[in-house]
Amino acid sequence: MKKNVLWMSLAVAVGMSACNQNDDVDGLVVVDSGFEQNADGWVVGFAEYGEEQDTAIFEFDHEITRLPSPLDTTRKALMVQSHNRSDDVFMYLKRKVTGLDPNATYTVAYDIDLGTNYFAGSVGIGGSPAESVYLKAGASPTEPVTKLEDGFYEVSIDKGQQATGGDEMVVIGNVSNGIDSTAYKIVKRTTTTPVTVKPNANGEIWLCVGTDSGFEGLTVLYYDRIVATIRKK
Repeated sequence: MKKNVLWMSLAVAVGMSACNQNDDVDGLVVVDSGFEQNADGWVVGFAEYGEEQDTAIFEFDHEITRLPSPLDTTRKALMVQSHNRSDDVFMYLKRKVTGLDPNATYTVAYDIDLGTNYFAGSVGIGGSPAESVYLKAGASPTEPVTKLEDGFYEVSIDKGQQATGGDEMVVIGNVSNGIDSTAYKIVKRTTTTPVTVKPNANGEIWLCVGTDSGFEGLTVLYYDRIVATIRKK
């Protein structure tokens, strides 16, 4: 499957391969990212932990790697992990989109394929490793960054708090694998209500996907595919 950014017209979605990839064509942009070769412009960040805490204990890590068994180990995904020692770690991915109309407003909808091995009803410290880890998705005219505020590293956009969404990110589910075992499975999570965003003066927005954790343990997830559909209102 070709992993790239497809810019297409609402009326003629086929045959627009020659269009400029930096332009919004008739109000529709589709960012379709698989991770067979590289991160496709997505950058990983971590937030919501104390300044005085040793970051080594959080086991922050990410890489393009093969999917774990029993999934198709010939395929690759973007693995992201952390050990939640602060009861509130946020692991996020961000990607800039350019060429939008700075005078327009857009909606952003997501379809995410996620590899997870945490089953519903599982119990852990602080909460369930499945149902207390909330998957969020959204968009912002400003870049999401990790910043220090009063001795605590926070993300700069309004993502809400754990089970609650914010102005710039919504909850689209948890990381339950949907089966009664700890085997890895690819699950699909889709936005039911798209996020609304107005680009900055340069016609840019930042896509953001992440997990807000109430489970105080190790979480290892595999982003197999992220599709963001950006439509002009």
